[in-house]
Amino acid sequence: MTRPPLAVPAVLLAFALVACSRGSAPEKPAGFQVALLTPGPISDAGWNAGAYEGLQAIRKELGASVSHVQVKSPSEFEEQFRAYAARGAALCIGHGFEFQDAAARVAKEYPATVFVTTSGSRTARNLAPIVFELEEATYLCGLTAGRMSKSAKAGMIGGAELPSIRSTFLAFEAGLRAGNPGASATAVFTGSFEDVAGAKTAALALADRGCDFLFQNADAAALGVFRAATERGLWTFGANKDQNAISPSILASAVIDMPRAFVETARIVKEGRFDGTPIRYGLRSGVISFVWNPAALSRVPAPVVDEVASVKEKIEAGKVAIPRGNF
Repeated sequence: MTRPPLAVPAVLLAFALVACSRGSAPEKPAGFQVALLTPGPISDAGWNAGAYEGLQAIRKELGASVSHVQVKSPSEFEEQFRAYAARGAALCIGHGFEFQDAAARVAKEYPATVFVTTSGSRTARNLAPIVFELEEATYLCGLTAGRMSKSAKAGMIGGAELPSIRSTFLAFEAGLRAGNPGASATAVFTGSFEDVAGAKTAALALADRGCDFLFQNADAAALGVFRAATERGLWTFGANKDQNAISPSILASAVIDMPRAFVETARIVKEGRFDGTPIRYGLRSGVISFVWNPAALSRVPAPVVDEVASVKEKIEAGKVAIPRGNF
């Protein structure tokens, strides 16, 4: 996650209708203002891309003035939160678990601004997380792998070792063992959400250990996992966004409809209904989904397709408890 250092004037950027606009304005923007901070590039076709699509949906559907900035370190998180709040932002979104401490500190200084992090547990009158219960979909990925794996071994590849990433791994592994009680999963963290080469190396190492299914939650670095899987003839899964079209190795994707979630959350803020409690979205909400890759579906045994559909309905009805990290 590297990028050029932010110039001081960037802190005072006017809210723009496109991400990372570098123009400045002499006056504060009028109306409903929403800012988004992402930890990685919005070109990742996954976690950060989905957030930017959500920001643009807020602009379109709620008539908001919006702005986006990519940040790297906790000091930058706090700096940008504070700058946006000082300019009158009604809502600041920190995209990830790692933003919650900075958001909590700045929220105390700017009670008129609502701070939302996409994951986490910190709350206050003007602070809460959006909790994407992606685990419900990653459990279904694991179930599929458990039923289809010939080696009964799966690999899990993450970027930074965050509780939210580990939680999706926990659910995937539970699904894997539901599909095959004798199956095992190995987790690897590369330490970066942008190191494509590192993710590919990790994926190849897991393949060498006999893993024939790979689950990833690695943002832009996921491309390395997909490349390794294609080379070795392994199955993988998309995460956070419908990534099915990216690689023929992807069997299905665990998807977050971030535009829908972002708009619903921003509407709560705009209408003055925000109360500082976590905002949760699972399979039942429609924000989370499990999406088969149409190009690969013919290679999935019909009983597996039917079982996944049945278990999905049970999860939505609250009849199947999905393990989740305590964070």
